[in-house]
Amino acid sequence: MPTFVARCLAIACAVTALPAVGACPDYITAAHPPALAGPVKKPFASVVNHVLAARYQPWHMAHDAIVKAGTAATIRAKFDYDPVLHKDLEAERVHVYLYGTGMARWQYVGNYLTDSDGKIDVPLGTQPVGEYVVRFVVEGDLSSTSGYLSVVEPGRDTIVFDIDGTLTTSDFEAYADYAGVKTATPYRYAPEMVNAWRDKGYQLIFLSARPYWVTRDGRAWLGVQGIAPWHYHSNPYSGGPVPPDTQKFKGDYVRHLRDAVGLNLVRVYGNALTDIGAYADAGMAKADTYIIGPHAGVAGTRPVHGEYGEHYRLLVEPAPLARCRADATLPAPS
Repeated sequence: MPTFVARCLAIACAVTALPAVGACPDYITAAHPPALAGPVKKPFASVVNHVLAARYQPWHMAHDAIVKAGTAATIRAKFDYDPVLHKDLEAERVHVYLYGTGMARWQYVGNYLTDSDGKIDVPLGTQPVGEYVVRFVVEGDLSSTSGYLSVVEPGRDTIVFDIDGTLTTSDFEAYADYAGVKTATPYRYAPEMVNAWRDKGYQLIFLSARPYWVTRDGRAWLGVQGIAPWHYHSNPYSGGPVPPDTQKFKGDYVRHLRDAVGLNLVRVYGNALTDIGAYADAGMAKADTYIIGPHAGVAGTRPVHGEYGEHYRLLVEPAPLARCRADATLPAPS
């Protein structure tokens, strides 16, 4: 016990010695946008697209973006129909709107023409630090989707989560969700653990090996669990139902978060050998890498056994506030 207490005190001292950072993530504003009037509905440019939209359910998605303060942001979205066939919406107009921290109303960004893959890349300019929702509305049928933009100051304390097999009880449940068979089952105390980190002021990053075209399912699952459904990043390398290059994808993205965005990655969670490898490739310390499931504790990582109840009570609840929140509780200098 004395060793444990000494280690906790050492961690607390190390945290307070770090430089102060600015505002905590704003998980309220972007989650509660005002009503959006949107564009006037106009006929599709193509008869083929008119038939496509009439026959199939829209299954659009957006890749969330996260950038360092002072950096211009771009967000990508893809428009297709049917959860199985994924028929691309080509050469059609999509209107884009932005709302978030410090804004009183939706801002119109512009309208963009989808390419041969049904995609658009939208420049969002340089926004103030905050969290933003980006709404995309197809002109031809007014179907829509949303993505999120996070603009962060360097040094923001951050927790990274894998989803399948880490927050859910099995890697295979992702594909059950995708097939519409059932809703993936979370580990006990997984939602409480995630939300505790959020409430302490940490930036949350969800890093999924699911292919990018099932983003809608992953985001919906987070919402059902009461978890803010951003920042969600899925595998852009995938061209089929089983994502390739999982370790490379995750390692590259964790490095990007640290080196390009400037986040302070406090803790990472996973379950698979590819998670362990990716986090190690990205330079994460084994002491900050928490692994649940059959590979818990492998290669010197921190094990989470069974479910998250004990982990939540012993390691998450007593963990320090993120520095942005802790700094806000300090008295102003005289």
